Amino acid sequence: MTLPLVISLPHCASVLPPEIAPTLALDPLRCLVEADLGTAEVFAGLPVLACLKAQWSRLAVDLNRDAHDRGPQGVIALVSFGGRPVFLPGQEPSPQEVERRLAAYYHPYHQGLAQALTTPGLKAFLDCHAMDPVGPPQAPDAGRARAQVVLGNRGGDTCSMEMLERLGGELVARGFEVAYNTPYSGGFITRHHGPGLKARGIMAAQVELNKALYLDLQRQELIAGRLEDVRRRVEAALRSFAAGL
Repeated sequence: MTLPLVISLPHCASVLPPEIAPTLALDPLRCLVEADLGTAEVFAGLPVLACLKAQWSRLAVDLNRDAHDRGPQGVIALVSFGGRPVFLPGQEPSPQEVERRLAAYYHPYHQGLAQALTTPGLKAFLDCHAMDPVGPPQAPDAGRARAQVVLGNRGGDTCSMEMLERLGGELVARGFEVAYNTPYSGGFITRHHGPGLKARGIMAAQVELNKALYLDLQRQELIAGRLEDVRRRVEAALRSFAAGL
C-alpha cells in the first residue's frame, strides 16, 4: 500500500562536492555533526508517493533556507550550528559561487519538490530532519534537553493542531516522547509550502528526530539495531496515521 505522503529530506546527506570540500574549516567529524544523519535510513524506504533526498551536505548549500538568505546561517552557512566558522579564511564563496551552487544544487531540489507536491492523491507532506539531543549554541533552546520527536506546524499555519496531535499520538503509541513546535516549528520548506497545502486540504508539518535515538554521538556513527527499531516504529505510526487521512 502506497501511503498518501510526500517526504522531504533536505539535510540527509553528509557528502561534499569535491571542489567545495577543501575550502572548509570544519574537520570531517564536525561535517557529520552538521548533517541529519539517519533520516534517509528512517524515511527514504517508506512506501510513499515521493521522497526527495538531498544529494549533498547542507554545507554546500542549505536546501531549507530561502534562496535569498545571505545571513551567517543562510543558504550558504558561514557559521556552523556549533558556532564555528565553516570556511577557511579567504575561502568563503563569492556571490558568483553562491549563484552557481543555487543553480546546480538548490533549484533542482525545489523544482522536484514542487512537482511532487502536485501528485494526485497527496494527503500530507512531511519535511523530516534530525536534531542534537541538547540545543547547540546557535539554537533557540541552547543547552536544553530535547524530546525524542518534535513536530511543527508553524503555530497552525501549515495544519491544525488537531491534525498534528493525531500524528503525535501515533508516535506516542509507538513509545516516542513527542513535543510540538519547540524548539522548532518548521523551517523554510515547511513555511514556504505549508500554507498553500493547508488551503488545498493537505497537511504539512516538520518532523525532527532526536539523534540520540540511533546515533553514537561521539563517533557520529549509526547504531544499526536502534536505527532499525526507530525506522520500524516510525513506519508503523505513519501507516496508522495515513489510514485515517
